[in-house]
Amino acid sequence: MATLVAIALYALLPDDLLIGPRLVVPAVEAVLLVTLVVVNPWRMNRETRWSRRVAIALIALIAVGNLTSLGLTVFALVSHAPAASRPDTLLLAALQIWATDVLVFALAFSELDRGGPVSRHRRPRAQLPSADFRFSQDENRDTVEEVARTSSVCSDWVPSFSDYLYVSLTNSSAFSPTDTMPLTVRAKALMGIEATAALLTSLLVIAAGVGQLGGGG
Repeated sequence: MATLVAIALYALLPDDLLIGPRLVVPAVEAVLLVTLVVVNPWRMNRETRWSRRVAIALIALIAVGNLTSLGLTVFALVSHAPAASRPDTLLLAALQIWATDVLVFALAFSELDRGGPVSRHRRPRAQLPSADFRFSQDENRDTVEEVARTSSVCSDWVPSFSDYLYVSLTNSSAFSPTDTMPLTVRAKALMGIEATAALLTSLLVIAAGVGQLGGGG
């Protein structure tokens, strides 16, 4: 569902903020998504080497498309392109880009951390790859009993997509990690890119809002 929403948000952007014809990139993304659904029609419980590569390629394609749209939006604003003359359209586009940013980085975090969703839910903890993120549940085993019982050690807790969505949302809002810390270079790089994109998008929203107020004045 997160992938479908991200694809739809991109497809609904104004024409001058898209890469090529409107439906080309969404069509490629949809083909990749259908391929993954065939492997796991209901739950993420099966994985092959090629399906994991397809999943990572799909996430990368959505991310590149969205970041390119952000770049085109910034260019439209600084160059006074036609899109920048419509502050309401620019504001809506910036919000779409921000929402897509949150979704796609949540997908990236989920796919990479501890080997991905299939790995996290099927492998014994001792066989999991090294973690990319340290959640609060990973470090609260020595607190009071009612808190400690939900820790990773006591309850065998592992993060799910909703946890990564929260991490992505807070990183995009605060422009930095909050209660979940990146542990690896790739996790830090992804969070840095996301925070930078979110900051630029926020500046676009402010610029569009100021432009709308100025136009109204």
